[in-house]
Amino acid sequence: MSTAAAPRKSAAKSGRSRSREFALQALYQHLVGRNETSAIDTFTRDLSGFSKADAAHYDALLHGCVEQADELDRLITPLLDRKLTELSPIEHAVMWIGAYEMQHCLDVPWRVILNECIELAKSFGGTDGHKYVNGVLNGLAPALRAAEVAADRASGKARNAKD
Repeated sequence: MSTAAAPRKSAAKSGRSRSREFALQALYQHLVGRNETSAIDTFTRDLSGFSKADAAHYDALLHGCVEQADELDRLITPLLDRKLTELSPIEHAVMWIGAYEMQHCLDVPWRVILNECIELAKSFGGTDGHKYVNGVLNGLAPALRAAEVAADRASGKARNAKD
């Protein structure tokens, strides 16, 4: 098997990728256990490997998603084909992360956010959850990153015209 197709080894993950994984675990605790954010934060920071995560990005994701949960839900709900309450907690949390990053982490390209969220859903979610996450976040991107998405699509058409 080629290394390009193999899942990323833990050592190869960036600090930001790790921060998304820890934020996902923390948001899962928030969604399922309704635990207090400060308790979730303390617990998560004590997990093995947290020191390799980008702590500032983790903070932004955890606290930002919890504080803006209603707004994030309003963004993703129109793109769902089921009730919000029927989403798995993993898919729900991954969509929060994606929507939050598209709104607030403008230094991260939208395609990177999309790919990272798909990888989270593949690693932690159900069998086809990543496809659903992809569809919803891909639908959300033009609204949150209009200029960036348009530029990507225009450059893609230009490349295809040359082929």
